[in-house]
Amino acid sequence: MTDPRPVSDAQRLAEACAEAMHARDWCAQAHEIRLAEVRPGYARMTMPVRKDMVNGHDICHGGMIFTLADTAFAYACNGRNQATVASGCTIDFAAPGRLGDTLTAAAEERVLAGRTGVYDVAVSNQDGTLIALFRGNSYRIKGEVLPGQEIES
Repeated sequence: MTDPRPVSDAQRLAEACAEAMHARDWCAQAHEIRLAEVRPGYARMTMPVRKDMVNGHDICHGGMIFTLADTAFAYACNGRNQATVASGCTIDFAAPGRLGDTLTAAAEERVLAGRTGVYDVAVSNQDGTLIALFRGNSYRIKGEVLPGQEIES
């Protein structure tokens, strides 16, 4: 059964941008990072914690958690089809990820003004335990994710 609610052009564009980005995002593909949800200014992505992601303390390497959060941030930033990159980001770890966990990163736009934005990303495990908080600053550069596509309001 199809959803009777209308889907906005902005939503369709965000989905198309995410699909195009993922097709050429070798890092996300290599780490099994999957898109669960996207809309303009928002993305939710998942990643399984595999053996090759676990460090010498038998927990998920912080760099892997950062990679998941940064990827969700990137998809949230680029959903309006304006090429956008990180200008800076920070992460605070709250709890360890473990082998076999499925981590979820939910990125949400907080501020978008001119060429810059601020996004918060919460990373949690399958039980809802908060693993990390990431904050990213974005900067819009020249170009588009999907050249020639525009939002029609």
